[in-house]
Amino acid sequence: MIEKIDGFEISFNDKSSRIINIDIGEEILNKLIFPFNKFDITALEYKPFTRFTIAKSLDDLSENRLSKFINKIVRDRNTGCFIIKPKNLISKIDNNFLVKLSTAVAHLIGVPNHDAMAGKYYARFHVKHEDKSDSYLRKAYTNMDLHTDGTYVKEKTDWLLMSKLEEKNVEGGESAMLHLDDWEHCDELFNDPSAKENFIWGSPKSKNIDYKVEHPVFSSDKNGRAQISYIDQFPEPKNMRQGVFLQKLSDSLEESNHKIITRLPVGSSVIANNYFWLHGRKPFKENIDLSRELLRIRGSFFKDTNSI
Repeated sequence: MIEKIDGFEISFNDKSSRIINIDIGEEILNKLIFPFNKFDITALEYKPFTRFTIAKSLDDLSENRLSKFINKIVRDRNTGCFIIKPKNLISKIDNNFLVKLSTAVAHLIGVPNHDAMAGKYYARFHVKHEDKSDSYLRKAYTNMDLHTDGTYVKEKTDWLLMSKLEEKNVEGGESAMLHLDDWEHCDELFNDPSAKENFIWGSPKSKNIDYKVEHPVFSSDKNGRAQISYIDQFPEPKNMRQGVFLQKLSDSLEESNHKIITRLPVGSSVIANNYFWLHGRKPFKENIDLSRELLRIRGSFFKDTNSI
């Protein structure tokens, strides 16, 4: 899976060989400044084709090898995840540059869903000491249990991108990830009678979704292997059996000995296949000056990667 692309440093992640690290060299970063400056953030939000323009600018600097490589990674069951970041945060890299870089990477993989929480193709949000939201997403001192995204929406959510734009006065809050094929309880839960039943999935008001959906927790890929669509906060059990199943599932995920716990530096973007990778976050150590800004993009794969 490791390839050589000029200007990019590629390696296996030290926590798991399923995760590929892609560090962008300074020469590439400097060459991105001009095409990225051509469009401000408002242009990217209002004119979807500009997002593909900056994506092409990034891919062209790899002689169009980067798009092929990252699509191969994120679709491959054996990997399915990569972390891409500037090798060094040079002075010209600010939060807007990182938003554009995340946008470019996402548009080499597929088409983002509309994020109803933010009303855009992405959501950008802060985690701070005090919070009055109705979601674990912003609760700094609460463990965010392992989950997948898009459980409560009608759109396909094939992949997820999370970028760390800024972090100050932070201790703890490490990222947690788990690949289904490494989870020691996967077969047991996948074959549970409740696993393929339809569950009702709702969402809190902050998500701006006015409907509920129904789908099972588990499904199968074309080879019969487990796929999961699950988050602990949103399923609404119809009966005792479903409630007990969800508790067993939650406990089994959180107690797994194969969770990957890692601290990601500012500027990092994690891109993962949303069908067999779960993600979460450890709680932060309390600090009244804690501040963290994140960006999220999620969407569907291109049907034909030859058209990239």
